[in-house]
Amino acid sequence: MRTHHHAEFTAGALADHRERTVSVCLPARNEAATIGAILEVLMSLRERRVVDQVVVVDDSTDGTGDIARRLGAEVFDQSGLVAERGRVNGKGDAMWRALSVLRGDIVLYLDADSEDFGEHFALGLLGPLLTDDRTRFVKGFYRRPWQQGGVTQPEGGGRVTELTARPLLNRFFPELARVRQPLAGEIAAHRDLLMRLPFCCGYGVDIALLIDAWRVAGIGAMAQVDLDARQNRHQPLADLGVMAAAVTSSVTSRLVADGRLSDRGSDAFLTAAGRTLDVDLPERPPMADYVASARRSRFTVASA
Repeated sequence: MRTHHHAEFTAGALADHRERTVSVCLPARNEAATIGAILEVLMSLRERRVVDQVVVVDDSTDGTGDIARRLGAEVFDQSGLVAERGRVNGKGDAMWRALSVLRGDIVLYLDADSEDFGEHFALGLLGPLLTDDRTRFVKGFYRRPWQQGGVTQPEGGGRVTELTARPLLNRFFPELARVRQPLAGEIAAHRDLLMRLPFCCGYGVDIALLIDAWRVAGIGAMAQVDLDARQNRHQPLADLGVMAAAVTSSVTSRLVADGRLSDRGSDAFLTAAGRTLDVDLPERPPMADYVASARRSRFTVASA
């Protein structure tokens, strides 16, 4: 896996030399506080011909979608995409459904809750894909400052990464142990690769895509990019427990598929308060398979 720094890639260079179209997607749920500043940066990149399409797939009640429309983004209701699947079931499901409207050869997923967002997030992630034909999948990594009581420490975020995701990768997928941020929501990839991958619906989507992209494309087609620092909201410990359980579920499902684990066990998560949560959310099939199946079904109905 190749490692880059975002400073290697400038807007002018990517605009002048790129030969592939680019779609940017932000899954959003009540991100009115941050979506505007992020989109101002992305729409500027569109004006400068670095990207072609900016999409927000929205599931908000706080006006996030209205802000995005005013700034010129394409906005889609998450549950309105691939509507036959019913109500959207988490971030991974929204990312999967978005493939139905993303037109670019390259797809860039960004989180909609980033504070102090800069254009280097997009440029860094797109750079390896637009300048190196070997690269098909890119993850971002960064420092996670910790904010508490009005004081910011340079490190301290990313607790699920360090306590759950990284130990699991080191133990079961050592080829991916050098990935600095396996749970990063900042992902860019060739659209045709993403169309061939299943998408977990819940919090486990990011680590599952990492593992599946490695299995399909190989480590030589992957890169990671240093984005310096990223500040976002810190989750309460109880919520992190649910996230860690979902990440574990995604990894164990792949071990079962590989034949390295005979039974993934129960995916019921018992909280400290005694509440039982089901973290075994549905997994969407590769979009390419889903589209092909839908076409066959329509053809069968028409023929009948």
